[in-house]
This record gives sequence, structure tokens and C-alpha cells, in this order.
Amino acid sequence: MTAVTRYLRAIYAISQREGAPVSTGAIAEALEVTPASVSEMLPKLADAGLIDHEKYTGVTLTDPGIAAAGDALETYCIIERFVGDVLNLDDIVDEAQQLDGVIHRGVAERLDMLVDRRPECPECFDPARDRCQYLADD
Repeated sequence: MTAVTRYLRAIYAISQREGAPVSTGAIAEALEVTPASVSEMLPKLADAGLIDHEKYTGVTLTDPGIAAAGDALETYCIIERFVGDVLNLDDIVDEAQQLDGVIHRGVAERLDMLVDRRPECPECFDPARDRCQYLADD
């Protein structure tokens, strides 16, 4: 997962949990980075047309940003299902997040052939738990 997709997924999850706009501090906390790092990334996302950012108000995903976040979530959900259903690892979220940083979308699409992913994916993503709502708790 690229930095852009990490940010989009975080912004999406936070906005689903807490509403939009999303604060820089909330993004920094979710990604475990400094607020300065977030402030550096936001103009790049805005220039790409993925977010609207109003200083001191927060960040809102644009329609293209929502679509890109959906693609990132779908990839993440495939990885989660693979880690949980195929590899049977205990700490699904931690392992999926580790793999999410290195697995390309094309590889995730191939992994998708091995998992029993629900048709409503990525809408099955639970922002409060930051994971698929159908996966068992760790």
C-alpha cells in the first residue's frame, strides 16, 4: 500500500466513525505519524483531487477520493480474509496491516481467488473496529 492509499483509508475510516471533516490530528493518530507529516501529505492529496482540505476545519474526501479509498479498502479486506481464513493467523489485524504495506493490488486480486470474500465488500468494512465486520474478534 502506498502512502496515498494509507491516508485515504484512514480518512475514510475516521470520517465513517466520527463524521467529516477529519482533523489532521485524527489522521496523525490513526496512522501513527506526526501532524507535520500529515500536513505535508494533504496538499499532495488535494492536488490529486482526492480530498478537499480547509485549514483549521479538516479534510473531506472528494468523489474520486472516495472511489480510491474504496479500492484501498477492498485490497485491505482481501488481505484480511487471506490472513484470517487461509493462513489462520491469530492477530488478523496486525498481520493484515503488515502485509497491506507490501502487497500490490495485482497480488491482492490473485489472493482474492483463495478467500471467501463477501459480495458487499468493501461495504462490510467496520470503521469502528478498522476491519471487516464479519471477521471474528482477536
